[in-house]
Amino acid sequence: MSDDSDPIPDAPEGLVARLVRIGEDAPESGLSLSEFMEALGERAFGILLFAFAIPVCIPFLYGIPQVLSLPMMALAFQMAAGRGEPWVPVKFRARRMEKRGLEKMGRQAKRWFGWIEAVARPRLLFLSGPTGERVVGGVFCLFCASILVPLPLTNSTPGIAVAIASLGLITRDGLLILAGLVLGLVWITILVVGGPALIYALIEWGRGFVNS
Repeated sequence: MSDDSDPIPDAPEGLVARLVRIGEDAPESGLSLSEFMEALGERAFGILLFAFAIPVCIPFLYGIPQVLSLPMMALAFQMAAGRGEPWVPVKFRARRMEKRGLEKMGRQAKRWFGWIEAVARPRLLFLSGPTGERVVGGVFCLFCASILVPLPLTNSTPGIAVAIASLGLITRDGLLILAGLVLGLVWITILVVGGPALIYALIEWGRGFVNS
């Protein structure tokens, strides 16, 4: 018979809450990428890709998404190659992330993806298995290549797709993985078929819709 006075174990901390805590606890000098990875507590592709994808999701932001897309592509390629855990070059691991940027990352993760993490649950498990992860890694390479294109919205849509699918990998939710892949592939199709003219037309339509 259990004792009602026994302490109730704390619920496991979710990734979004972890990112918020890392930003709050970071010293004023910020963290190196190596220290950031250590604070995350796990060495998994999904976790790193989700964290890198958060700044990439910001629309009409240039420079930072293109810089982050390179290590994201390297991680995606390692996934596709079937590597067991991510490898990051020593030079890149030494780069520092500002405390302000870490705090903003946590806020954005909570605002945009906190509710998604809350409803995620294991399903369609084959998509988060070893073979599924390799396929996802290959598709992520396309998304990261799209982020490198210097056109409006070419970073935010594939960034959101990577973040959603990465959350699916972390929580083993195949439905989230599918949602992220479909979103990114639809965007790649628009980019390839319609080109810049269609992208600018969509932007103007969106502005007209908001201002109407």
